[in-house]
Order: sequence, then C-alpha cells, then structure tokens
Amino acid sequence: MSDQRSTRSVPVRESTARPAGSPIGLHRVLEPAGALPQAAIRLDTRRELWPDEVRVRVERLNLDAASYRQLRAAHDDDGTAVRRAVAEIVRARGKMHNPVTGSGGMLVGTVEEAGPASPLGLAPGDRIATLVSLTLTPLVIEDDLAGWDGLGEQVPCSGYAILFGRSIAAKLPADLPAPLSLAVLDVCGAPALTARVVAEYANRAAVRVGDGRPGPTVCVVGAAGKSGSLSLAAARRAGAARTIGVVPVESEARALERAGLADVVTITDARDPVALAEAVEKAGGPADVTVVCVDVPGCEGGAVLATASGGTVIFFSMATSFSAAALGAEGLAADVTMLVGNGYVPGHAAYALDLLRAEDGVRTLFEARMDA
Repeated sequence: MSDQRSTRSVPVRESTARPAGSPIGLHRVLEPAGALPQAAIRLDTRRELWPDEVRVRVERLNLDAASYRQLRAAHDDDGTAVRRAVAEIVRARGKMHNPVTGSGGMLVGTVEEAGPASPLGLAPGDRIATLVSLTLTPLVIEDDLAGWDGLGEQVPCSGYAILFGRSIAAKLPADLPAPLSLAVLDVCGAPALTARVVAEYANRAAVRVGDGRPGPTVCVVGAAGKSGSLSLAAARRAGAARTIGVVPVESEARALERAGLADVVTITDARDPVALAEAVEKAGGPADVTVVCVDVPGCEGGAVLATASGGTVIFFSMATSFSAAALGAEGLAADVTMLVGNGYVPGHAAYALDLLRAEDGVRTLFEARMDA
C-alpha cells in the first residue's frame, strides 16, 4: 500500500499589518501625485498610523511671522476673520500651509502614539515641539480654534498632527514655559546657521592676523524680532567683531539698545535699498555677513548693497523672493554668496535654547514680544 499524505489545503491568513510608509511622508500626499508633502495641495490626515509615524495631541500652533502678517493684512486686523481663515486652510489642505506666503509655522503637543518602527525616539506622554514646518505636517483641528482671538502668532487649539520617519522634534525643556520654548524653537535654525557662517569668517580672520581679531562685521536686518535677536547673540558668540542691528521704528531701537545685543542700532526701512546700504555703512559697514530676518517682502536689494564684496547674505525671511535676490545681485554686479536658511542645522534646538538661557537681552525681547 503506497504512502499517501494528506492533500488537504491549509488556509493562508493575510497579514493585516500596514506596510511601511515613506519616511518623508509620500504616502500621505493626496494631490498631486508624486509631490513631496510640503508642495502638496492636500494631505491625508487619518488618525491611523503607518509603522514609522507618530501622532501628537496638539496644544498650540506657532504661525510663522510672514504668514501671520499676511493674514492680518488680508483681513484688516479682524481677529475673527483671521481665525476663520486659518481654520479653513487647515480643513481644506490637511495642513497649515498659507497659499499666499507658502509658509506655515510649527507646533507644541504631547505624543499620543508612536508607531513600532518610528526612529524619532518618542514615547506617549512626551511633550514636544515639532521642528519641521506645518506646511508638510498632516494636521486636524478639532475645536475650530475657539480659544484663539486671531490677534497673535501663537494659536491655542485642540487637535492632532502626524510626524513622519524623517520628521524632527524636540522634547520641551522643563525649565522654560511652553509658549516661550515654542517661540524660540520656531526660529532655532537662524542662530545656528548664523553662528556657523560667522565662525568661518572669524577663523579666516584668525589665520590672517594670528590672534583672531578683527573678526567679521555682522548686520542683522529685523534685529529686534525673534530670529533677529537670536542671530545677533549667535554672531557675537561666534566671533563677530562688530554687530549692527537694523530695525524699522524707534520703539524697537530702544528695546534693542536696552537688550545690549548690538554694538550699533540703526533705524531704517529695509525695503529702501539705498537707505539701508547707507545706514549700514554709517554704522561701520559694509557687512561681511548680513542676516535678513524681516517678515516683509522687498528687502533683498538692500541686503545685497549693504554687504561687502566677497561677503555673505543669509535670508531667513519667508517673505524673500529668490528671483529678486538672484537677479538683483546680478544687476548690481555684486560678488556675494547668498544662503537660504532652511530651518535645520544639527543641534539647532539646543543651541537656540542655550542662547535664550544665557543672554538676558534675548529673553527680555522674547518675553516682551509675547506679552504685546
């Protein structure tokens, strides 16, 4: 009798595990196909996580300065209308992505759930600030922004957001109020890149003269603001021999002088290129490094004119026009390097928070801005 084995089929159970998503969030893009999340028109905001994602319970948004200024101007300083506009942008796009400025901001919240394959090192209960733009962060607002009057950049709210495998987040420090940490971390890329560039100039000066002096002259346009004040402090720490702070009005000049962050403070409309260049020259320029931190358009030409031949202009403003900067420099036959601050430098969060703790003038300016 032959050996006959059973031929009964055994059912195969299909895995219900969700396949790994894209670490840069391509799987969340609804339209157009193939776009990166930042450039997408609309994102998928479903709560369920892919294995490498993290869901955050949102407590507060921080709108970037250029976006908030545009929204207030478009709605004639009507806070209710601004609130409705922001809520509608988030509802329609699945993210906070101002269609006019192309910018968003960032957020503070508490981790609700972390996927098993998330590389971010976050756990449920961690209070964090996201260090990636709201323009690429899937976001759902659940309270219609009822707790926000529309008259400030920081937006208390309830909702959730999704972080990808390659997103960046920082755990909130225990020694600082969350709104203050959020304000600093929103612009933490600016001082870190400023420090890197200024240190390179300072090191070259050290090679030339042997003792590190003189270092570069650094001009910060929009010096009394968040990124501006941090950039001034970073420039001095990195070896700037002279710092020039440019502000638009007398009240900001007085505040910056009290803060003691700039060697010279000058009042100038940065949208007037000739006036800006002349003011910087009178203050000890032209600058070896010019850092543009204003939240209004039209400052590209003046920044180029205010910068010495062979110098560097760093643009941190979301209101910057690439074409105006590039073609303007070409038309002026200006031999300057132009950098666009992308908001990320390794270690930028810890560096900015350290500046806030160490520099009383920086903290004073931040707290005054938040109380205004």
